[in-house]
Amino acid sequence: MPFAVLAASGVAEVHALGTRPGPIQLMPALTVAAPSTIAEFDARHPQGADLVVLPAVHEPDDPVLLDWIRRQAALGATVAAICDGAWLAAQAGLARGRTATAHWYSLDELRERFPDTRWVSDRRFVRDGPLLTTAGVTASLPAALALVEDLGGRDAATATARRLGAGGWDARHEGATFALGPRHVATAVGNWLAFWGHERIGIPIADGVDEIALALTADALGRTYRSSALTVSPTEAPVTTRHGLRVLPDVVAPDAASIDRIQPLPSAEPARALDDVLTTLQRIYGESTADLVALQLEYPQPNAH
Repeated sequence: MPFAVLAASGVAEVHALGTRPGPIQLMPALTVAAPSTIAEFDARHPQGADLVVLPAVHEPDDPVLLDWIRRQAALGATVAAICDGAWLAAQAGLARGRTATAHWYSLDELRERFPDTRWVSDRRFVRDGPLLTTAGVTASLPAALALVEDLGGRDAATATARRLGAGGWDARHEGATFALGPRHVATAVGNWLAFWGHERIGIPIADGVDEIALALTADALGRTYRSSALTVSPTEAPVTTRHGLRVLPDVVAPDAASIDRIQPLPSAEPARALDDVLTTLQRIYGESTADLVALQLEYPQPNAH
């Protein structure tokens, strides 16, 4: 989402990078081919980036990635850590002595591991000097709009938010309301054990697909514990998104008989895609599953169930 928001704003030249060549498996869904690697970026831009956006990764102690983050920070980059990208920022030493946030589930462990950082839960994103950190996944949208404002001014951020269907980028957040309760655990376990009801849900994609709508839809469908999200395309060729990412289709249309349901992407206001898919999940799997997904994405629903 930050890639799409920044690219859509027109205030920055945005590059999606991998630490090495080859496809990147995102979680819990989507496979992308990054257009470039960090080594290739360094060769073209030895002065470094102005802004580096860090996602959550499964190996936040990856020495190659951590060394690159430290070099970019030393060259003067602002670093924005999205969700549990905060682990990367902390491991790289960038959060030391600063105020930061992260996904609600990780805050207690982060406080224990990195006591020299003040970890807070009452903001969707926190800026402290050259470091920006965010709460769970959905906080990346307001945080990215705040970055657009930093780079291009208030008018640019307002225009971008309007085009995307985003209400704004207020940092206020009731993070203490997000916690794993017995109902969530029971829903996750029940959904997982009901293997006969697990579904493969197809998301049709084609060149020009909106990254925000795709990300929100795939992420939500992949977190129900009873469905998996698969992209469906007419051919095996990579699909180029609206702003130049390449998505590798999971299913080619002739083989779509293996798909149990199709979840089309919204044609307008991509920032509202999560509301659409949560409504669908509530209808087909029930309120408790929709609430479980919203909890994982740390989504402050406008009309909570």
